[in-house]
Amino acid sequence: MFTLLSVFFAFVMVGILLLVARFLKHKIKFFETIYLPESIIAGAIALLLGPGVLGAIAVASGAGAESYWAGGIFPEEMRNVWSESPGVFINIVFAALFLGETIPNPQEIWRKTAPQVAFGQSLAWGQYTIGILLTLLILSPLFGANPITGALIEIGFEGGHGTAAGMADTLSGLDFPEGGDLALGLATVGIVSGIIFGTALAHWGRKKGYIATEPVEVAEGDAQFQETAATESSHVLRKRASLMRNLLIDPLSLNFGFTGLAVVIGWLILQVLTWIEAITWGRNGLELIGAIPLFPLALIGGIIIQVVMTKLDLDTLIIRRLQERIAGIALDVLVVTALASINLAVLGANIGIFLTLSIVGIIWNVLAFMYLAPRILPVYWFERGIGDMGQSMGVTATGILLIRMVDPDNRTGAFESFAYKQLFFEPIVGGGLFTAAAPALIVQFGSVTVLILTTALLAFWLIFGIINCKRTQKAIDAQGTSASETHPIAR
Repeated sequence: MFTLLSVFFAFVMVGILLLVARFLKHKIKFFETIYLPESIIAGAIALLLGPGVLGAIAVASGAGAESYWAGGIFPEEMRNVWSESPGVFINIVFAALFLGETIPNPQEIWRKTAPQVAFGQSLAWGQYTIGILLTLLILSPLFGANPITGALIEIGFEGGHGTAAGMADTLSGLDFPEGGDLALGLATVGIVSGIIFGTALAHWGRKKGYIATEPVEVAEGDAQFQETAATESSHVLRKRASLMRNLLIDPLSLNFGFTGLAVVIGWLILQVLTWIEAITWGRNGLELIGAIPLFPLALIGGIIIQVVMTKLDLDTLIIRRLQERIAGIALDVLVVTALASINLAVLGANIGIFLTLSIVGIIWNVLAFMYLAPRILPVYWFERGIGDMGQSMGVTATGILLIRMVDPDNRTGAFESFAYKQLFFEPIVGGGLFTAAAPALIVQFGSVTVLILTTALLAFWLIFGIINCKRTQKAIDAQGTSASETHPIAR
């Protein structure tokens, strides 16, 4: 147990660690070169100064397991607060994901982003397929790995640190307590390798001429988005000022209220689903909803709030940049505390499983980008594909970073396609409903059943993506514009 004061100082220490990380990133150019986030550096510092490294060194030096230094430099209460934090703050991150965003007609978004959705879904379902197959054929026979291990590549790589931390309690509840540490370790490997391999691929793409020098006009089928204005219109600002007149509340506090309401709506949805399960299939002992964490439903709660506020013509009260700040703070706290709480002994005891999953996951993502992206994305395959590859190896921010590397002026519209794709992506995989349910599905129905399901979904998205790409390419050729003249596409 811990007191409110210990909670306060635990988060004060997180802030100090982030300041130290910022200083180190400024001084150590390697960190700048690979675009390593400060939150990961801060989490690594906390890990090194905690019981797993400094504490272990102190015990090995004869300090004794009962000494203060056996726990590192941080008090036990502080470490207890940190260990509980990831599962809480992940809900804030997902609740704010679509708050303040314009949510267009889903049919129109689908028409414009179908290729991007197909490629992103292929990456995610492929991570499940190869992960479960690897576990069945190698990891379980050789290392005695838990069957849920097959889902860890998607949880750690596609889901990132937030999802990995948020799933820790779920994995423990399914008798796989080491799964959370393995997933966090994979998330760390994923984000670092995503930036390193993404940077190398960007250099390779320029050398090969795969990066567009001039935009290709596409009228239909895969129409590109135009860059949106960075600032809000004067009409929106006037309307917001009118709505907030005489409201004695800080805009940040108001927007945090919307974020909190999204979490509550997600919680209510979860309670309804739990009740439905209890009176239907749950009577026969089949329990799935109990293994689903709150955060994917908080995301749905955010979408509901955004749609309702738009219908009521009050959507200008939700300020996107403030929602990004709220989510950004929550994500920084989440990553720092999650990394600080990693049990290195668990990683050491499962090093064979960890390294195998890491290597296979990296190989799948890189090869899928090189060989599948040109066949699924009809135009600007490199700029658009590298964003999905970055997201599939770490976090959405990694994908955006890689897009900016190859298209800094956003002439291809890759950023907008990538952003709108999330509407058809995040609610399902990468931390969505299937990500949350996959471990329970493996336990309830077995690895082979889930493998068949994920393989079928992988095949569906690959076939759909390839057919859609060819159809769009024909439409482009009919306009008299050959994409291959200005943007080579591997065949």
